[in-house]
Parts: sequence; C-alpha cells; structure tokens
Amino acid sequence: MEEERNGGRFDVVILGASGFTGKYVLREALKFLNTPSSPLKSIAIAGRSPRKLSQALEWASRPNPPLSLPILTADTADPSSLRALCARTRLLLNCVGPFRLHGEPVVAACAAAGCDYLDISGEPEFMERVEATHHDRAKESGALVISACGFDSVPAELGLMFNSRQWVEPAAPNRVEAYVALESEKRIVGNFATYESAVLGVANAHKLQQLRRSRPRKPRPQIPGPPPSKGETIENQKKIGLWAVKLPSADSIVVRRTLSLLTENPHGLPGLNESAEMVEKREAFWPTVKPAHFGVKIGTKSLLGILRIIMVGVFIGLFGSTSFGRWLLLKFPEIFSLGWFRKKGPSEEEVESASFKMWFVGHGFSDRTIAAQGNTKPDMEIVTRVMGPEIGYLTTPIILIQCALILLSQRKNLPKGGVYPPGIIFGPTDLQERLQENGISFDVISKSSISS
Repeated sequence: MEEERNGGRFDVVILGASGFTGKYVLREALKFLNTPSSPLKSIAIAGRSPRKLSQALEWASRPNPPLSLPILTADTADPSSLRALCARTRLLLNCVGPFRLHGEPVVAACAAAGCDYLDISGEPEFMERVEATHHDRAKESGALVISACGFDSVPAELGLMFNSRQWVEPAAPNRVEAYVALESEKRIVGNFATYESAVLGVANAHKLQQLRRSRPRKPRPQIPGPPPSKGETIENQKKIGLWAVKLPSADSIVVRRTLSLLTENPHGLPGLNESAEMVEKREAFWPTVKPAHFGVKIGTKSLLGILRIIMVGVFIGLFGSTSFGRWLLLKFPEIFSLGWFRKKGPSEEEVESASFKMWFVGHGFSDRTIAAQGNTKPDMEIVTRVMGPEIGYLTTPIILIQCALILLSQRKNLPKGGVYPPGIIFGPTDLQERLQENGISFDVISKSSISS
C-alpha cells in the first residue's frame, strides 16, 4: 500500500468530508488520486459519522462505484482523535466550519504534530487568532498552516498580484479595487455554514479588535501617492457595467497580511531545502509585485440587486449583535438572507449553473516619481479579471486541491513551518498556472491613461 511506503501516513486526510463543501472537495481530490504525474497517492476521509462519510464517498465517486478509501473517526471536540489523525497524514485539509467554533483545535493538533494544514476559512478573527497562538509552535514543529485556500481568498491574492505585475517600471499602482459579480442561469444559493460564519463574525467583531490591539503593529508597505478617498457607498462602475457596494469579506484583510509579510521579507520566505531554481524564481518574482491599497466590492448589474445586498447586510448587522437576534438569523436564514442562503444548500443544478467574475480595477502612476510631486492624482488605469465556476463548491475545491498538490510535490521549496496567508506561500509557485488549467482564468482587460 502507498500508505505503508509513506511511513504509515496518508498523503492527505480530508476532515469534514461528509459536509456540504467537504464532499465537493473529496470529489475534486479523487480526480488526481493515482493519476500520472500526480503526487497524490493516498487519501483518507475523516469526520464524526462513518455512515455519512460512506455516503459522501459514494456521491463523490459517481458515476463510478465508490473507491475503497480509509474512513477515520475524528471530532473537533476530541483532541485525542485529532492527534491520532495528525499522526497518520502528511497534510490535513480542514472543511469543518464555522472555523471560529471548530477550527482552532485542529490547527493546534497539526502544529503540535508537525502536520501540514490547509483550510477554506473566510473568517479573519479565526485566522489572526491561530497565527497569534500557534505560529511559533508550527514553525518549530515544521507544520505549514495556511488558511483561506478557497474562494476566500486565493482569487483576491493572486488576482491582485496579477494586476500588480502588469505595472511595468517606472509605472506603479496606488490602489486596486476588486469587484465580485456572481452569475447564474438559476437562483444563486449559498450554504448555511457560510451564512452562519457571517453572523458569528458580526457577533465576534470586538474580539478581532481586541486581538489586534494586543499584538505589535505590523509593518505597512510603501505605496506611491496619497491614500484613496473612501468614495461613495453605492458605486456605479460603468467601466465593467456594475453597481457595487463594499463587501466585508476576508479578502482585503488576508491581502494586507501578505503585503505586510512581503514588506518584512522583500524576496519572500525561503524554503526548507529550496532548489537553486526555486530560489532564483522566488527572488525574481516578488520584486515584480507592487503593493497597493486594496478593497473588495460586490457588484450586480442592477441597482435593485445592490439594495437587496444592503438589506441583507442590515439584517445581519442589526440582529447579529444580540443572542436573540442571532437565534432569529440562524433559525430563519432564507427569510433574513432574502432567499440567498438556506439550510439544505444549493442543488447540484444550481451549483453547476453558477459562475463568478472578479474584476481588478487598478489606478496608479505611469511613472512612480509623479507620485512624489504632492497631491497628484493617478494618471493610469489597468483592468484585469479572474473568472471561474461557482465559488463555494466548484472554485473552492479546485483551489484547495491545487494548493494541496503543490504542498505534496514542492514541499522542500516552501517554508519549514508557521501560520501564513496563502499569497506569501503560493505567490511564486505555479498555482496560477494550475488554476488556469482547471477552469479559472486570469486576463488583462485594458490598459489606459486617465485624464486629470
């Protein structure tokens, strides 16, 4: 068995494989199991219910008969079961959310055991808390812990880098605004766990502020030109045909963490036993990434759609701060999300019919020396786009599995251990090319001058 040849450890264990997102992650992983040139030779699935895991395996294997994969019992509330899990795998993929409630024990077990860890969290408080608590232990043990390896927040990280690298010296960006547009031939429906995470995020926003106040301030990158103004609450972005409003997602926070690390490490993070080729590639890559002020907005083609988004945000913001309000929000998700979220999640047809476009509109200077001349406005615009299938159950598994394959095949070129955002780890790797080969495109839309 491959597990025996690998010192009794599996290449990958998927924790939470019976969950709504977990079964799609499992389906994506099976595409690369024992295929030519794939480093993925052994998979086990884990969770609380062997029966549900078996059902998920049967679903993920269709139309073929289910594979005979090891099924392991583990519970995020049982530290001993997590320790046993980490002892049996090189890499753990965590799909058990909300991560604020269930994620930290898994990270703690991986950090103690020296087991690599990836998840699909989009919860800033969780990510920053585990970095504060477990980074040193993970660095010591050799566990590479990377959150936000799904739609949150890899398209934002790689998309910003892709836009940034179009600014050829002496040009430099000042700000890049991302606009996310979700499209579908049917209804756009999200899974309940995503909605629950948003509700709990509002409830625990004060904890994130407390955590940040308790930690040393992180360095900020040098960005040419003045900081951008806040702008209008509702924006009519005519360039891409969208009405847009600020999206309080994890993306901008994760990007800032990567840019802060890049400020401290201008040539990125050296690998454990890095090849000379990778050293050269990494040190050539990072100087081409120019930092910029970054924000994310969600867009729709109609003003009515934006008003609907604002209304859902008002409901969550208004009711999420009290226990009774949270009970109402979580008891009746379809009502308070105006039909966007429901407990049973989207149907397979709804998933297959959905897609996303993420536009990156960059404003900056054709010559960075212009920015030093006082309150000069940007004179150049570059628009790029990332585009792919449905965000939660197609794009997210694609990203997570490609990140996993990089960890398995290129581990010596990556840092020994620690808790990091995805951009600083995967930026100089071939992740963007891998995503392009699996249905997620990166395109330059336009480069133009801006009249003052």
